[in-house]
Amino acid sequence: MSGQSTYQPRSRFMQWMEARLPVMGLVHSSFVAYPTPRNLNYWWTFGGILSFMLVVQIVTGIVLVMHFTPHVDMAFNSVEHIMRDVNYGWLLRYLHSNGASMFFLACYIHMFRGMYYGSYKEPREVLWILGVIIYLLMMATGFMGYVLPWGQMSFWAATVITNLFSAIPIVGDPVVTWLWGGYAVGNPTLQRFFSLHYLLPFAIAGVVVLHVWALHVVGQNNPTGIEPTSDKDTLPFTPYATVKDAFFLAMFAIVFAWFVFYIPNYLGHPDNYIPANPGVTPVHIVPEWYYLPFYAILRAIPNKLLGVIALFSSIAILAFLPWLDTSRVKSANYRPLYRQFFWLFVIVCVGLGWLGSKPAEGGYVIASRLLTAWYFLHFIVVLPLLGFIEKPRALPMSISESVLKGKGAAALLAAIVLAGLAGFARPATAAEQVAPPRVNWSFAGPFGNYDRAQLQRGFKIYREICQSCHSLSLLSLRNLGETGGPDFSPPQVASIAAEYKVKDGPNDQGEMFERAGRPADRFPAPFPNEQAARAANGGALPPDLSVIAKARGYERGFPWFVIDAVTQFQEHGPDYIVAVLTGYADPPANFKLAAGAAYNRYFPGNAIGMPKPLSDGIVTYTDGTPQTADQYAKDVTAFLMWAAEPHLEARKRIGFQTMIFLIVLAGLLYFIKKKVWSHLHDHA
Repeated sequence: MSGQSTYQPRSRFMQWMEARLPVMGLVHSSFVAYPTPRNLNYWWTFGGILSFMLVVQIVTGIVLVMHFTPHVDMAFNSVEHIMRDVNYGWLLRYLHSNGASMFFLACYIHMFRGMYYGSYKEPREVLWILGVIIYLLMMATGFMGYVLPWGQMSFWAATVITNLFSAIPIVGDPVVTWLWGGYAVGNPTLQRFFSLHYLLPFAIAGVVVLHVWALHVVGQNNPTGIEPTSDKDTLPFTPYATVKDAFFLAMFAIVFAWFVFYIPNYLGHPDNYIPANPGVTPVHIVPEWYYLPFYAILRAIPNKLLGVIALFSSIAILAFLPWLDTSRVKSANYRPLYRQFFWLFVIVCVGLGWLGSKPAEGGYVIASRLLTAWYFLHFIVVLPLLGFIEKPRALPMSISESVLKGKGAAALLAAIVLAGLAGFARPATAAEQVAPPRVNWSFAGPFGNYDRAQLQRGFKIYREICQSCHSLSLLSLRNLGETGGPDFSPPQVASIAAEYKVKDGPNDQGEMFERAGRPADRFPAPFPNEQAARAANGGALPPDLSVIAKARGYERGFPWFVIDAVTQFQEHGPDYIVAVLTGYADPPANFKLAAGAAYNRYFPGNAIGMPKPLSDGIVTYTDGTPQTADQYAKDVTAFLMWAAEPHLEARKRIGFQTMIFLIVLAGLLYFIKKKVWSHLHDHA
């Protein structure tokens, strides 16, 4: 159904080229003269948004690959190297990680729109099936990308998901061994996932081309669900659909930018800032939010094999939707009974997502089983029966005669869905714990900055108290003098560096030796190896503090996690660290502490291996700041926040400029859209 091309090349070169390779004619017929139904609302813009997000993911991914090292000993550090040392690496990484969430968010809205308006029905069955294939490829690509940072959640998600194939009779275990490249998740697994993660986006792009091709053959569906009958029912794609898509893409980009620049770790899990450790299983393993409904279905079935079958069936059944829905009417606007069941199905999917973030125990399991049963009943029972018992409303004679009420309501509703679903998507943290008190941080909020004096005091606390046990392996000494940090002068940085002893070599005699530190050196570790660190700390391994402020958090619960997305509250980690540092107390009478442990009100389980590190007066301040344990805790936490997020100030500054640009752009595009559509009296 591509439009009749009216492209007439003017230059002799283009005439020559068009006679031999009519690319411009194809583009003109497909994206300029292509006829689109005149009543399309803003829900149809998500197809264009998905194309935009695919390009974002491919472009940022290609650049990130240039700096990523797919090796279990270096993957985690290489990601942090990108964040810290590559020019705008933090921006590329946050665009890519949050772009995956925005990609899936747009995909789910696009799918639900297709289900609501019957876009899977004749003659669009192949178009729908290609969409399901794209979705499957997206899921595989996203899962493999989640493994690459090689944090705790990455490693254990890979272990859990690949183990699902062991449920397959006879060939299950060999398949798992083949996936792993050995007998456990390790370096071959990471390298294979890296290769496939890099390759699959291009496969997605290829299927997207087929998807668009199929769309142009059969034409777009529309809110009425009836086919165009005359030229009055359609409009050229450009400028009408183009300007409309551009406006809503700018609106979507504002939401995207909000996450990238102001709450970049909101949709992630703090445990993934802990390097992968096969010997320590997280209390609660959860995948990314966009897999949670299917994760809930998997866990709802007590039998492993049946659970795996249910998981894959819940996706595969989507491909049979054109034949499961027996009604001849496409749009839910004219199917009052189906519309109620559709919204019930949406609620079920959202409920499964919430349950997927909860522990597989008690009432959560029962609720998961009930919602899983309804999920399949919707497709197998409800949709086939509705086609026989439902009495649809009368359809209009043509698209041009239909009237869409509530001008602009679709745009407003879409914006609400964008904010609501993205906010709801935040997964739970690993363990139940007491919420720490809020601290007023200078770096909080959209215009927050680090307090230079506080960072210098915090560094003093780290040197005098913390560094005897805890390393800062991802931080270089030169970072202390960089913009946005403690702001030490170059001579001060050189002097601080010279106080450290760094092992170097070998020398000409083949021996290792110690030398004075230089600004280019990393912070030296307090122990030569993990075994020495454990031996000096009663068997416990003091964690590296480079990203500790992002590797800790706590669950806020509903509705606070939605409010946090709007208020930009991202200080879960710093608040938690201050609470733990100051939360030591005498244990209750009925609480039994293990030998060498201390009682802490805010530490999960309340038994912490670290002795109380801070008390009043142990460190001398020269600027008149109170020398109390509470002040020490806040100062060293602010320093650790900077260590974890050294480009925070640049991120927020660029974010503010980007938001202003996008808001102005969206406003201009809105008025251009109004001007272009004004003479058509459009109601979309």
